Amino acid sequence: MAETVAAEYDEYLAAGRIWGLVDRERIKKIKFPRVPQEIVKRYLAVTDLTTSVSDVLDSLGIAGAVPASYLSPLAQGQRVVGPAVTIRNLVERKTPTQGYVDKDFIRMSTRDIYYLAEPGDVLVTDTGGDLSISNMGAQSCTVAKSRGLAGSIVYGAVRDAGSIRELGYPVWSKGITPLTGKFRIEAIEMNGPVTLHDVRVEPGDLMVADDSGVCVVPFEHVEHVIDEIESIAAAEEKMASLIVEGAPISELKPLFRKRYSS
Repeated sequence: MAETVAAEYDEYLAAGRIWGLVDRERIKKIKFPRVPQEIVKRYLAVTDLTTSVSDVLDSLGIAGAVPASYLSPLAQGQRVVGPAVTIRNLVERKTPTQGYVDKDFIRMSTRDIYYLAEPGDVLVTDTGGDLSISNMGAQSCTVAKSRGLAGSIVYGAVRDAGSIRELGYPVWSKGITPLTGKFRIEAIEMNGPVTLHDVRVEPGDLMVADDSGVCVVPFEHVEHVIDEIESIAAAEEKMASLIVEGAPISELKPLFRKRYSS
């Protein structure tokens, strides 16, 4: 695996897709399977997106949903579906003021991951839920949008909230702060496993987010989950029509709570 990543790193370097702010040894994956766009579009067509996904994940015994109580959208009404690319951060040992004085190299970097990512990817950043330090601001989101990323999900805080809303780039975060992450956090690993609240995310997992929160669909379950959602939605649409028409209970019972018993 290390040899494969090294060869891919050299390939991306030659193509002008490496910023070089993060040591190559910290990049665990560059190329990996991604969910086809036709499946992404099927998810985006679902009305109650994360609630529907969450119910099917429950039926599979998978812990994959994080409520908006813990990861909320900066702007209401946005929804995102796309493969995960990941960053895991740790706090610096030195104080930020000393880092400024010493002119230290800035060890936080989202730009590396933006140029390793593919259009439609969703950046997932894990800083352990720290609410004080910014993981990204408006300029970082501008780069992400220019590179075609679908959105960012931050288990931590962001800043420049007003500018990010104005930019129209979808972001979910645990909090908002004015404090820069420069000289405060270090990108310790890219495209390795990370955690969102109590949910594990692997690169390539499908990220699904809307006003209700965030869901993580493991790559190997992506197609089954959308198949189930579409089946349940058809049954519930039929049930809604029968209710409006005043159908007897005997016709309604077979469709009742289908999403919890499939």
